[in-house]
Amino acid sequence: MSENQTLVEQAAWTVDDAVSHYMIDRWGGGYFSVDPEGRVVVAPLQDKGGTIPIVDVLREALDQGLHSPMLIRFQDLLRHRVVTLNEAFNRAIAETKFQGTYRGVFPIKVNQLREVVEEILDAGQPYHMGVEVGSKPEVFAGLAVHSDPESLIICNGYKDSAYIRIALIGRKLGKKVILVAEKLSEVREIVRIAGEMGVQPYIGFRVRLVSKGSGLWATSGGENAKFGLSTSEILQGLDIMRDAGMEDSLKLVHFHIGSQITDIMMIKRAVREAARYYAKLRKMGHSLEYLDVGGGLAIDYDGSRSTFHSSMNYTVAEYASDIVYNIADICDEEGVPHPNIVSESGRALVAHHSVLVVEAFGSIEKTPVQKLDVGSRDHKLIEELEYIHSHLTIRNLTESWHDLQGIKEGAQNRFELGVLELDVKARIENLFWEIAEGIEKIASKLPPEEVPEDIVNLSTQLADQHICNFSVFQSLLDHWALGQLFPIIPIHRLDREPTLESTLVDITCDSDGKVSKFIDLSDVKMTLRLHELDDQPYYLGIFLTGAYQDIMGDLHNLFGRVNEVHVFLDEDEESGWYVEETIPGNTIAEVLRMTQYDTNELAKRMKVQIDAAIKGDRLKPNEGMRLLADYEKGMADHTYMTADRRT
Repeated sequence: MSENQTLVEQAAWTVDDAVSHYMIDRWGGGYFSVDPEGRVVVAPLQDKGGTIPIVDVLREALDQGLHSPMLIRFQDLLRHRVVTLNEAFNRAIAETKFQGTYRGVFPIKVNQLREVVEEILDAGQPYHMGVEVGSKPEVFAGLAVHSDPESLIICNGYKDSAYIRIALIGRKLGKKVILVAEKLSEVREIVRIAGEMGVQPYIGFRVRLVSKGSGLWATSGGENAKFGLSTSEILQGLDIMRDAGMEDSLKLVHFHIGSQITDIMMIKRAVREAARYYAKLRKMGHSLEYLDVGGGLAIDYDGSRSTFHSSMNYTVAEYASDIVYNIADICDEEGVPHPNIVSESGRALVAHHSVLVVEAFGSIEKTPVQKLDVGSRDHKLIEELEYIHSHLTIRNLTESWHDLQGIKEGAQNRFELGVLELDVKARIENLFWEIAEGIEKIASKLPPEEVPEDIVNLSTQLADQHICNFSVFQSLLDHWALGQLFPIIPIHRLDREPTLESTLVDITCDSDGKVSKFIDLSDVKMTLRLHELDDQPYYLGIFLTGAYQDIMGDLHNLFGRVNEVHVFLDEDEESGWYVEETIPGNTIAEVLRMTQYDTNELAKRMKVQIDAAIKGDRLKPNEGMRLLADYEKGMADHTYMTADRRT
C-alpha cells in the first residue's frame, strides 16, 4: 500500500465516526461528546454550559501528583441530574393537575460518599429532597447530613431496637423520619420504643406486591421478595398500632420491585397495584400522606433504548408522567385524595457524574507486529502451514481452518512427547495466528449469513488484550459479579481510527480480572475496538460508574480506592472549569491496616530479618539500612502501578 493510500484511508475517519462507533450520542444523554481534536468532553449542564475535556482534567491531576487509575467526578453534572428528576415530576404534576407534591429521597446505599450525598442535598434543597437509609451506619449519617425539616428521611432495611431508637431521635428533633416496616415484628418494636421515648413515630408499610420488575434485579420484587408485608400482615400491623394508640402514625405506603427496571410497563403495573393499597387504606380511615414508589429508575448504559438489562425503553420524563398519571387515576377512581409521591431514585441521579480513567500500558497480542522468523523451514508441519497460507481462498475457508487446527494440535502432541524443538514450535504458533488472521479477514468481507459456522467467532479468538492499570474487583464489581455493561471508550486519539479488536485485563492476579463484554445496539460485543499502543500514554474512560461501583469494591490483591478528582464549571476560569478537590486513593499502609496488619510490626519484622542478613555477612550494614528504608517508605505508595509516562 502506498503512503498516499494510507493517508486517504486515515483521512476517511472523523470524530463523527468515533461518536457513532462508540454510540456516545446514544448512551451519553447529552453529557458526553468528542471535540475536533478527538478528545472526549463532558458537558455537565448539557447545552446550558461549557464543556470539559477529560484528558485535560487528567493532566491537571497528574501535575498535582496524582496518578491513574483515577475517578473524576463532575459535580455540576450531579446537580443537573437532581434538577432533571425533580423538574420532571413537577411538570408531570402540573400537567396532570395532581393534588399532591413530589418529595424525592436519595438512597445513600447507591453512593454513600459524603461529598456525593451533600452535593445532592444541596442541589435538591429547593425541592426539599431528602435521603433514604437502610442500615444503622446509614441512619447515623442520614440524621447528621439532613437539615431541611420539610424533606424526608425514609428508613428501610431490617431494623433492630438500636436502629429504631436512633431513627426516633430524628422524630424528637422534629424531622420527618419515616420508619418503613419490612416485617410484622418491626411494627411491634417501633410502637414499643416510641412509647418509651414519648414520641409519635411516623410509620410506613412496605407492601409485597405481586408485580415484579425486569432486568438483572427482577427477583427483587414479587411475592417471594426479601422485604415487605403481605396483605394479611398489613391488617395485623394496623391492629398492633391501634392497640398502642398509634393508629394515626401510619404515614406511608412503600414498594420496591428492583433496581434498573428496563420496561416501563412493569413500573406502570406496580404503581397501579401499590396505589390501590394506598387508596383502600385511605378509605379505611387512615391518614396516609405519602406513596413511595421505591427505586428502579434505570440508566441506558448501552444506548439501545430497549428492555435489555443494560438499557431502558423510557425516559425520565415518561417515568415521572406515568407514575403521576397512574396514581391519580387510581385515586380518582377510588375517590380518595392524591398522596405526596416519594421516589428513591439513586442510579439515575449519580451514575453519569463519575468517570473512571485507566491507562492501558501494555498489550497481549495473538499476532505480534514483529513476526518471529525462526525455526527450520523444511519441517513438515511448517511446510503444511505455509501451503495453507499461500492457497487461502474464499472457497476453502472452512477446510483451511480445520487443517490449521489439526496441525496446531499435532504440533502440541509432538512437543509433549519431546520430539518438537522450541524454535519450530514458536514458528508454528506464529504461522497459525497469521493464517487465522487471514481467514478472518476474508470472512469479514462476506455477508453474515455466508460466514461458515466454524469461524463465526474467530474474530473474538484473535482479539488482543489491553492491560489496564486498575482492578475490576475494586472499581467495576457489578461487571464481574452480574455482567453489568458499562460504556468504555478511549478519552483521546478519537480523531484517529482504532484498528485493534481487543478486550481489557486488569492487574490483579485473577483470571476473572477482565472486561470481555461491551455495549452494543443489538446484543453484547465480545471485543472493543482500540488503538495500537505506542510510547505515549493511552487512556480509557469507563463511564456511568457513579452508582454502586464507588462503594462496593473489594480489596482483592489489596488494591484500594483509586485517586479521586472533583471538577466544577467556572466561567471566570480561563479553561472554563477548575479542580475543586483531590482525594488520594488508599496507600499500601492503609489497605494493610484494613486487613489487620500492623505496619509498624511489619517494619520491625523486616528489620529483624535484615539484621540477621547483616550478621550473616549476606548484606553490608549500609545496604541493609537502605533496604529497610525503601520498605518503610514504600508503604506510603499508591496500591496501583505508578507509570512514569505522562500525557
